[in-house]
Amino acid sequence: MQNRHIGETILSATEIKQGVEKVAQQLNHVFSDAVVITVVPGGMLFTADVVRMLNFDISMDYISCPHTPGERNNGSDIIFHDNVGVSGRDIILMDDAIESGGTMKRLVTHLSDHFMPKSLSIATLFVKPNRVVIPAKQYYAYEMGNDDLLIGYGLPWQDKYRNIPYISKLKM
Repeated sequence: MQNRHIGETILSATEIKQGVEKVAQQLNHVFSDAVVITVVPGGMLFTADVVRMLNFDISMDYISCPHTPGERNNGSDIIFHDNVGVSGRDIILMDDAIESGGTMKRLVTHLSDHFMPKSLSIATLFVKPNRVVIPAKQYYAYEMGNDDLLIGYGLPWQDKYRNIPYISKLKM
């Protein structure tokens, strides 16, 4: 795929696969049953890859809170229907990444305050260094060295590029 916005490759498809395996192994050591809640649309690819490697029982649901990449003050509505009943259960909130962390912090607070889970953890492929503190256990494969805007493997720019099978720097 050629495009003027696709810059230097940060994580290749092989590195993503290795990262998915690492996160799945971490989760397999901790959980015996959990509700996996995907943050849509960004977390769809990562979640699909991870859940196929889990060796414990899961239920699945989804949550949405649209935002602009890198935005710390996301005030958009949180959409969650609790399709499988999460109260009193272990929840693993899955997304492609924690960038600024603002949206993820809002989602964790929302689920904790309104649905009283037994535990709430986060699983992502990577985190960025200047993210906000989020009150939940985090499982991830990579910690980025900077806060560059990235695209691919679920990460968008102007609602495009989520389908790139690797992660690259956004070229402006």
